[in-house]
Amino acid sequence: MTQLATLHIDKQAHKFSAAHFTIFSATERERLHGHNYGVSARIVAKMGENGFSADYNLYKRCLQKLCDAHDEYMLLPGASPWLSIAEENGEYHATFADKTLRFPVDETLVLPIVNVTVEALAHYLLDLVLTEGALGDLTELEIFVTSGDGQTSSASWFAN
Repeated sequence: MTQLATLHIDKQAHKFSAAHFTIFSATERERLHGHNYGVSARIVAKMGENGFSADYNLYKRCLQKLCDAHDEYMLLPGASPWLSIAEENGEYHATFADKTLRFPVDETLVLPIVNVTVEALAHYLLDLVLTEGALGDLTELEIFVTSGDGQTSSASWFAN
């Protein structure tokens, strides 16, 4: 009988600070603001003969790398149907409902998501973890993103 184990990685260090605004419709969005986002994982893997199921360090390094790559940036949703983004003279010009906001290119990440929400960030970060590869023989992987106490979303992957 195959035994499975569930590991939870929820380290204080796995966080990043970023600015964003959520878009609600073609005419309504939040004001520019920021969050201290937390990132954690739930990993389900087969138990090995040595009593381990997965290498914690591998996943901790992966989550830390993701957090470091997104820390202290302005996040823009590159796939939003209501936001147009153009690069001009070292700036991103993000136009929403006839108002253009300008952000330095080197301090801004244009993400392949439709909105900067914890839900969209969870799916985006899950995809990044999965593309890292060499993550072992997992059965399930769930990535959680929190933007503050009581606001968490997750995205899940299941092996076939």
